[in-house]
Amino acid sequence: MSPIMKYFEFAHLPPHLQEVSKPIGELAQLMDQQLPDGAEKSAGLRKLLEAKDYLVRAKLG
Repeated sequence: MSPIMKYFEFAHLPPHLQEVSKPIGELAQLMDQQLPDGAEKSAGLRKLLEAKDYLVRAKLG
C-alpha cells in the first residue's frame, strides 16, 4: 500500500462528507492495487488527493 493512502481514509468523517470522500477513497484504493508503483502512479494519487480535498471543502460550502 502506498503511504499516501492514509489520507484517503473517510470513516472518521461525518456522513455528509463521507458521501464525497468515500467514492474517491475507493477509487484511490483500486488504483493503488491495480497499478504498478512508480512516479506516474504517485503523481496520479497526489492529484486525486488534491481533488478530494477540494471536493470535500465544496461540500462544506
